[in-house]
Amino acid sequence: MTPLTAVETYLRDFHQRQVGVTSAAFAHLPARSASTRYASSYAVLTDLVLTDLVPLSNMPLTVLDLACGDGYLLGLLAARAPATLHLTGIDMSEAELAVARATLPPSVRLQCCRGQALDLPSASVDYLVSHMALMLMDDIEQVVREMRRVLRPGGQVAAIVGRTFLLGEVNDVFMRVFNAIASVALPPLRFGDRRAGSEAGWRELLDGAFAHVAFDDIDVPWTPTPNELWAALTDTYDIDRLDDDARQRLRSAFLDAVAHLLTGDGVIVTGWGLRLVRARAV
Repeated sequence: MTPLTAVETYLRDFHQRQVGVTSAAFAHLPARSASTRYASSYAVLTDLVLTDLVPLSNMPLTVLDLACGDGYLLGLLAARAPATLHLTGIDMSEAELAVARATLPPSVRLQCCRGQALDLPSASVDYLVSHMALMLMDDIEQVVREMRRVLRPGGQVAAIVGRTFLLGEVNDVFMRVFNAIASVALPPLRFGDRRAGSEAGWRELLDGAFAHVAFDDIDVPWTPTPNELWAALTDTYDIDRLDDDARQRLRSAFLDAVAHLLTGDGVIVTGWGLRLVRARAV
C-alpha cells in the first residue's frame, strides 16, 4: 500500500483509538431535508440505494461503501436488501474493519485500502455510497477517478459530507473560542480539499466523469445539554489533536460562551449540518 500521508496517518490512528465514533455520533439522531425526514443520516443513503436498486432486484448488483468504518451503513443495507445485492466495504482502519467483520453477515466483503487506490475491478460497482468521509480525503481528484473507474457506466454515487459544523448560533460561538485557542495551540494539519466543502467545488471535482450532479442540505437537529455537546465535540478531529491544557481551556471558554444560548430546559438548540451529493457515472 502507498505510504499514508500525514492526514491519513492521523485519521488511521484516531480510528484505532475511537472505533465506531462516527456511527455513535450520527446513527441515533434523526435527519431531515427540506422535504423528507429520516431515521438518521445513514438512513438517507440506505433509502436511496433501496429505492434506486430494488426495482432491479432480479439482477445481481454491487454496492460499495467507501470508508465504511465499523460497517453501520452496510448493516442497515444488509438487513433490508434483497439477496441479489452484493455489499462491499472499504476502509483504511483495520480496527474499524474488525468491528465490521464481527457484526456484519459473512456475505459482506470487507477490504483495507485507500480511496485513492481501490482494490476492485473496473466497472464492477453499481452504486457507491459514503458517509462523512469524502471531504476528509487527500488527493480527492484521484479518489474521484477511482470512484469513476470502479463504477459501471450509469452507476450512481450518493455521499453524505459535511456542510457546516454546528447548526445555529452555537456554531459561531464555538468557532470564535476555538480559533482563539487553536491559532496558537494546534499544529497545522489540513483535512481534505477545500472544494469538498461547497456545491461549486463538488461540481468542479465531478465534472467530466459524472453527470446529473445534485445536492440536498441534510440537517441533523439535536438539543444536548452543554456537557453533552462538549462530550460530542471531544470526539472531533481538531479537538482531539489539542493537548490536555488547551482542551481544558477550550472547554471552559466554550461552556461560558454558550451559557446565554441555554433554553429554559437547560439545553442548546443545535445539531450537525450535512450535505447529500448525488451523481451518475457517464
